[in-house]
Amino acid sequence: MQQFKLFVTGHRGFETLLFHELRVILDGSEALLEKRYGGVEIAGDLDAIYRLCLHSRLANRVFCELAKVRVEDDTQLYQAVSRIDWSQHLEASGSLAVSATLSRSGLTHSHFAALRVKDAIVDQFRERSGERPSVAKNQPDIQVHVNVHQDQANISLDLSGDSLHRRGYRLEHTGAPLKEHLAAALLIHAGWNKEGSETRRLLDPMCGSGTFVIEAAMMAANMAPGLQRSYFGFSHWRQHQPQRWQDCLDQARAAVIDNPDVEIFASDYDDKALQVAATNARRAGVEQLIQFSHQQVGDLELPVAATETLVICNPPYGQRLQAEQGLAELYTDLGTALRRLAPARLAIISANPDMLHRLRLTRLGRKDVRNGPIECLFAQYSTVAAGADASGTDVVESQALADDDPLVLPLRNRLQKNARHLQRWARRNEVSCYRVYDADLPEFSFSLDRYQSEIDPAIEWLHLQEYQAPASIDPAVAAQRIDLAQQVVGEVFAVPQNRLFCKTRSRQRGAGQYHKQDNRGEFFQVREGAASFLINLSDYLDSGLFLDHRITRDRVYREANGKRVLNLFCYTATVGVLAALGGADSVVNVDLSANYLKWARENHLINGLDDEQRYSLLRADIVALLQHPSRHSLQRDFDLIFLDPPSFSNSSKMQETLDIQRDHASLISRAMDLLLPQGLLLFSSNRRGFKMAAEMEAKFALRDITHATVSEDFKRNPKLHLCWEIRHRGEQ
Repeated sequence: MQQFKLFVTGHRGFETLLFHELRVILDGSEALLEKRYGGVEIAGDLDAIYRLCLHSRLANRVFCELAKVRVEDDTQLYQAVSRIDWSQHLEASGSLAVSATLSRSGLTHSHFAALRVKDAIVDQFRERSGERPSVAKNQPDIQVHVNVHQDQANISLDLSGDSLHRRGYRLEHTGAPLKEHLAAALLIHAGWNKEGSETRRLLDPMCGSGTFVIEAAMMAANMAPGLQRSYFGFSHWRQHQPQRWQDCLDQARAAVIDNPDVEIFASDYDDKALQVAATNARRAGVEQLIQFSHQQVGDLELPVAATETLVICNPPYGQRLQAEQGLAELYTDLGTALRRLAPARLAIISANPDMLHRLRLTRLGRKDVRNGPIECLFAQYSTVAAGADASGTDVVESQALADDDPLVLPLRNRLQKNARHLQRWARRNEVSCYRVYDADLPEFSFSLDRYQSEIDPAIEWLHLQEYQAPASIDPAVAAQRIDLAQQVVGEVFAVPQNRLFCKTRSRQRGAGQYHKQDNRGEFFQVREGAASFLINLSDYLDSGLFLDHRITRDRVYREANGKRVLNLFCYTATVGVLAALGGADSVVNVDLSANYLKWARENHLINGLDDEQRYSLLRADIVALLQHPSRHSLQRDFDLIFLDPPSFSNSSKMQETLDIQRDHASLISRAMDLLLPQGLLLFSSNRRGFKMAAEMEAKFALRDITHATVSEDFKRNPKLHLCWEIRHRGEQ
């Protein structure tokens, strides 16, 4: 029996799921499978092709390789295509379509490459028979695809024809729907399959056009996703055998379960979306398996059941709600609804991961996913507290570390010693976020911070920041040491891989300290004293919460009652939030970054500080603001000012550069112009080697309070910041 070399593509990032699915589909055949980047390579017969196209929920295309050759220009490509006997695949009177993809190739124009391939095929038929096939854009007899990468050309037939995600049931959709094969991949990744549907129920509370619930129902009914397609790329292929294909169809139809014992619910706030979803479900033949209802997420109700509910959804990306605030409320309502439905698990694909903290659920895992051109995060949550071991599936993979390794042993001992001491101190002082290690050993120059989730105290995250090695250290040695450090940290703290965040902390100049390192946009909620704060451990060098200023923030909290507070260079407004919670009459938070002010607003909202008149966020160049405060309606009426500038900044949005050593006297003097006679200004700097200007001592009453603001977890590096109380002379 003839064997074909096939390559099956799916949604990028789900190759492993695709591999396992195809292995089940081809079980019993002699097909050989091997996972490759971007898909699965298969050696199989004609039946394998039919079964793949008919049964795969995760596949996108099925390519049959005809030749693999090196080509450096269009002439060589033409010659390579001409060497294939196209009469084995197409009648001279038939039709074809050609597509091409190019990467890192001497060929640079995909349309021209496709044209040369078409010319080679047409010329071969004309020379042999005097006839030539025609070109058809829609449903041609064969579809030829050429992929050229690094001058290596794969010439294939696309036997799927239209992408396999097009099942044929979704003729209408709403918003930005998921492709069917991506929806199926997310369902399977979340644990939904034919067997699982018998022990849990499923709900999509924002069902849109119904893709999730329809795919879930088809799985429960063992319904092959290709049954309703009338066209495949092999339909008019010369090697197609209609009877064998019909046998596959008959077997698939006989395997459908007519009335599976399954509970699938779909709801949406939009009546039109529900109508579209119900119509699509009817077209797919699974309408009777899905219970549709019109419900707002905040009012979500389901029949009481003892089984776990799997909730899966693709929330709107803002367009349907027309407002970001509406989107924020949607995530809050979803989390509240899930807690009412407990026990429940949530699987959510979100293009707004900065909203996920509003769910207030225990996260079990995460995966980066693209929905078309949109970068998304697919995250899973539980309504049940994580417990000691429910940390997700990815545990730090490390080699066995030798007990007598001269590098490992000292680091392991130091981490264990610090952890024991600081855990006791943290419990006594109700501190849940603290520094565990800060370059204690010269061979391991990194800091390690520990953050505990406020939502689920059983969950913690570690933030490891490597200090950039000096030029005298061999980069290979430095890389080896930090890799070793990550392994030791993983071993000592038994932390899952998805909760250990590692970065290199090089010396930053200008706006570099604010540049993004990643784009996950994912926040975690932690607690400090009276306040809840959001941290981001992936996207920026800093987390959004400067742990070394814990005591300083507490000082503001204790002194703020009844006062007007100005928080300059506010960053994520943690100081401003604690001032407000401490009873401040008003707080003005000022920063130049729109991103940080958005983050600051979220910090206010999770603490119930939604009075924007009392607790305001002002976007401004602070150097310019202090020069002309009246332009921002600021005057000398503040009782307490917190001033913590960056060491250096040359942001393009600023009118002037800022060098804190050079400019601090001017900044402090102008800030003091806004301070009432008996007021207090707290000034801090983390610039290495910073020295307070002598003129400040003569002009104002200064008191160095650095020692009093260094907490137990920073005593190993007490010069991380410097801090002063500054008052007007005669008002101490």
